[in-house]
Formats: sequence, C-alpha cells, structure tokens
Amino acid sequence: MNYQELAGRAIAGSHISQAEANDLINTPDSELFALLTAAEKIRRHFKGNKVKLCGIVNAKSGRCSEDCSFCAQSAHHKTDCQVYPLMNKNELVEAAKSAEKNMSATCFSFVTSGKTIHSDPELRTLGSALSTITSETNLNRCVSLGTLNLEQIKQLKQSGLKRLHHNLETAESYFDKMCTTHSYAERLGTIRLAKEAGLDTCSGGIFGLGETPEQWVEFALTLRELNVESVPINILNPIPGTPAAADHHPMPPFEVLKLVATYRFILPSKDIGVFGGREKALGSLQPLMFIAGANVTLVGDYLTTKGQSAEKDLQMISDLGLEIDRAPH
Repeated sequence: MNYQELAGRAIAGSHISQAEANDLINTPDSELFALLTAAEKIRRHFKGNKVKLCGIVNAKSGRCSEDCSFCAQSAHHKTDCQVYPLMNKNELVEAAKSAEKNMSATCFSFVTSGKTIHSDPELRTLGSALSTITSETNLNRCVSLGTLNLEQIKQLKQSGLKRLHHNLETAESYFDKMCTTHSYAERLGTIRLAKEAGLDTCSGGIFGLGETPEQWVEFALTLRELNVESVPINILNPIPGTPAAADHHPMPPFEVLKLVATYRFILPSKDIGVFGGREKALGSLQPLMFIAGANVTLVGDYLTTKGQSAEKDLQMISDLGLEIDRAPH
C-alpha cells in the first residue's frame, strides 16, 4: 500500500474509502512505521507542532443506571467504585483551576455518572461553575453529562460551555454487546442536538471490548459523517467486577498505534486524542501515539483509575519537540 499517496489525498481533502481504511487498520506489523510516518505527515499538516491537553473531574460518581460492560460506575456491576453526589461549585472550579495551573491543561470537562442530569439544581450548579471558569481561566469548557435535551444544552452554552462530550463508545454493529439499557440512536441524538445548539462536539469511545478492526473503521466513518470536532480514543483498562474484564484480551501496542493512525487518515483535520488506558496499552511505546497522529491527550487522573504524572506527560511532549497549544479558547 502506498501510505504516502493516501496521506496526500487526505491532506487534499479527499475521503479515503472504507476498503482503504480496512487495509490501513490491517497494516502488517512489518509496515507499521511506514504507516506512522504517513499519519504524522497528516497530523503535522493540520495540527502543526501543537498538542492539546485535557483535564477532567469525576464530578458525580457511581450508581449509574446504565449497564455499559466496561464501566466501574454502573449499578449493575460489583466494583470498588466510589459513590458521591455532584460536587459543589467551589470544588468544580478549583479542580479546573488546578488542572490549568499544575498540569498545563488547555481544556477541562465535568463528567457525571448517570444516564442524564436529573435535576435543575444540578444543572444550575454546573452552569454557575462554567460561568466562573469562563471568566477566571483560559480553559476550553466541556461537559460529559450523558443524554441531554436541547433546552439543557442551550442553558449550559449560555453559562460558557464550548464543547459537549458524549461518547458513542463503539460501532453501531457492536453496541448491543456493550450496552442494553439505552440505544445507539439516543447517543446520536445528543450529539446532533449539541451541534444544533452551536457547540463543538467531542465523541469517541473505548476499544478492546471484543470488537473487530473492521468495526473500528465502521465507528470512525460514523464519526466522520457526524462531523465531530474531537475524537477521544480510550483503550480498555479492565476493572474487576465489570463484564468487560471477564474475558479480556489486551490490545497489543502495535494494534493501538494502527488504530490511531487509521483514525488520522479517516479524520485528517479533527482533534484525535489518546486518553484512558494509554499507559498500560502502549507501555514504552507511548510517545509514538503522537507520531501515529494523535494531537490531544488527557493529563491527570481518569474517572476511576490513576493516570501517569503530569510531569511525565509534559516531559514526553517536550522530548518529542512538540508544544502545548495555549491559544485562547
């Protein structure tokens, strides 16, 4: 396969086909670095030398009504997940300011457990925190609150929200093996409402649940059709007590890198991040996620698991000759 020719087409604005994407995702290991070199060419064309850093806070934890197979916070699974209600405004604001000051985060997201936000007081707390963060930080503001209606989304936008995060999680053809308590259509609906409200959208998912490489491609093509602005890639870090941990087969590092590179070809101009599970899945090859096409990563801890230190992430970025994108949001 001529990876450089495909990269040139992607840069020129031509969509690669599903068949070509399937060939990319199944690149022989012996050709991996040719694939990565071409993917990096695309990333550098659209993203230059800049890397974005996201921070999150688990703003409300546990007792989720949904049965997503990987999730430690689901009430359907028996895990050691912490359970607590929505943080107050001051706690949310301090978490954001700390991420900006101590971890060089450029975007920050409130993430809540549960299918949706169930009460107006919770929505007001989140909105008040967003307003303060808008006026007192340089952070891009994001939330991940589950299924929302248009009125809720508009209310948050008026408070300073810039981007809505709502993962599709996996390909539609695999979704019912991952979750049975809500539909793929519901998730698609929230993303479309966010776009209708004029927000940027962030949607990706979790990989290594048992889906095929061809389903990874199917998923990416859905994201391309939705025209989401940012795509987070999470690699399953199996949590004891969840169904996904029962028969888990770790993704080899080369497969993770092929996944990232293929997504860069399919979504050449979008923000592509490698988030949860990267430390364990990639090990010593972790810096290659940027060579494979990623231009975003998450700093600090994840929702229910620890991340590596921000100092180590910042050193990795510096060693690669990359810079943090500190443009105002």
